[in-house]
Amino acid sequence: MSRPLVVLDVVGLTPRLLPHMPNLARLGPAVPLEPVLPAVTCPVQSTFLTGEPPAGHGIVGNGWYFRDLGEVFLWRQHNALVQGDKLWHAARRVEPGYTVANVCWWYAMGADVDWTVTPRPIYYADGRKEPDCYTFPPALHDELQDALGPFPLFTYWGPGAGLPSSAWIARAAERILADKRPDLTLVYLPHLDYDLQRYGPSDPRAARAAAELDTVLGPLLDAAEARGATTVVLSEYGITDVSRPVDVNRMLRAEGLLNVYTQDGMEYLDPWTSRAFCVADHQVAHVYVRDAQDVSTVRKLCSGLDGVGEVLDAEGKRHAGLDHERSGELVLLAEPDAWFTYYYWLDDARAPDFARLVEIHRKPGYDPAELFFDPAGPGAAKARAGLALLRKKLGMRYLMSAVGLDAGARAVKGSHGLLPADPGDGPVWLCGDPDLRTGPVKATEVKQLLLRLAGLHPAAGDART
Repeated sequence: MSRPLVVLDVVGLTPRLLPHMPNLARLGPAVPLEPVLPAVTCPVQSTFLTGEPPAGHGIVGNGWYFRDLGEVFLWRQHNALVQGDKLWHAARRVEPGYTVANVCWWYAMGADVDWTVTPRPIYYADGRKEPDCYTFPPALHDELQDALGPFPLFTYWGPGAGLPSSAWIARAAERILADKRPDLTLVYLPHLDYDLQRYGPSDPRAARAAAELDTVLGPLLDAAEARGATTVVLSEYGITDVSRPVDVNRMLRAEGLLNVYTQDGMEYLDPWTSRAFCVADHQVAHVYVRDAQDVSTVRKLCSGLDGVGEVLDAEGKRHAGLDHERSGELVLLAEPDAWFTYYYWLDDARAPDFARLVEIHRKPGYDPAELFFDPAGPGAAKARAGLALLRKKLGMRYLMSAVGLDAGARAVKGSHGLLPADPGDGPVWLCGDPDLRTGPVKATEVKQLLLRLAGLHPAAGDART
């Protein structure tokens, strides 16, 4: 019979923040956790659950260029994108009735678990977007919403991102622990991602965010204890101070390698005809090069761009565990104080309208400027947002045009994606079991450690575990 297990993914948690989190300190000392490259959410979570590096599970970033579709997509949801044997598959080979609740870990849709909760807006036909979540079984939606109210989507990401989303997630997990009693409960808590990217980990607001989240975690830790569960707290990465956005796509365009097409005066990335373009993802960027004969030229250009620290070619990707068909022909690593934008236009007047929106699905790269009202004119940006909300309430079409472009990029003071140079800036592992408090812990070892904590010992010789 397995032992119940609760795994809290506290995004951005590092040893430097733990002194501000006394509730987490109840679990005992933290040890360093060695992430995989890139140290961003989707690859690291997938490694935790499969024991494989990105070369094995295929999640090479928070998004990538889907070559078979000719489109860049970030933040896809379907669990089938994650290749490999998952934690619960290994558990069920030992205990067939093993039950799992996924509360907001990524790639939740379609996962063969027993209970699922994940953010999912309502997209109305008239263009409106309203906060909501997806659940499985469907009845869980109304159970949680009746008890907790609607999922606070606009505090999960965007200029209003803050504590309410993590608090809702924590309360939902508490209810599932008490009412459903899963054997394994996975809980994703994003609060530290926000102010640490906005202001950097050296800013006093980082410590304040840690203290706020710790207050939310107290009742959840109590609920896990009441369930008789062993609690593990881990993080995917640490956020470090940055000061320089790096525009790889603008350089490639200036060199005649990246193409755009124009509609209604707005420029859109043209991946179908471009000889090279990048999908930027924090401090890592995948550069897709159409013709093999151009790779050496593109590598030389990228190596010479200020802010690029390293360029991984085929051999470099193999060494880093990133040699998967979804990866770019080249992978760029930023210098420690730099990060990569997705920007490809050369004149802001030609930027697509979605560039100024919180629009994580249409942008061909990650955009942390979405965490701010436009720093070039925050008052005007808030006024535009207020007018958009009024139009929304009146049932009229609207654009929530509040995000800055270059000014927004320059405002970003924290990023991640590189492997930590200092363990104090890296992710951590905390465990309620005193026998598993030694370290460091590799991300590729987490799956096996969780099986051990659950009391599930896979059959000897099972290569899938």
